[in-house]
Amino acid sequence: MADISFTAAVITVSDKGYRGEREDTSGPALCEMLREHGWKVVYTTLVPDEQAMISQALLTCADEKGIALVLTTGGTGFSPRDITPEATKMVVERETPGIAELMRAESMKITPRGCLSRSTAGIRKRTLIINLPGSEKAARENAEAVLGSVGHGLDMLYSEGSSDCAGHNP
Repeated sequence: MADISFTAAVITVSDKGYRGEREDTSGPALCEMLREHGWKVVYTTLVPDEQAMISQALLTCADEKGIALVLTTGGTGFSPRDITPEATKMVVERETPGIAELMRAESMKITPRGCLSRSTAGIRKRTLIINLPGSEKAARENAEAVLGSVGHGLDMLYSEGSSDCAGHNP
């Protein structure tokens, strides 16, 4: 469980959602899930599948608001408009490939289509950014796979030097 002092944001990436043509269910579901895990959700937004707008929303969370954890939902598939991972890679300073690897591994236990996710994760300053799929079911499953470890990762990110990992087991 996360330290309650950690803040979180959820960014939904969806052209149809942005235009009001589809109700966003994954964003609110992730907010609920984060709160249940002890996170303080301080920011949410919905943006279209536009690289500049996605990147700007991420920069707002990391640089302006100093939010510890940012979850994006949507834009991780094969559609030509699915560019959330590219927008994320433009702003992160350090990638965290193990997070996306774990999400894909857990997804593959549920569906062979889990291998089609292009989700990525990384760190900008002291903000961890994780891309999740756009469907509510897949977003929940992927978040559940990593949220238990994310709190420890943020403990390390917010520490004043190297962190003692050996003494921390989930």
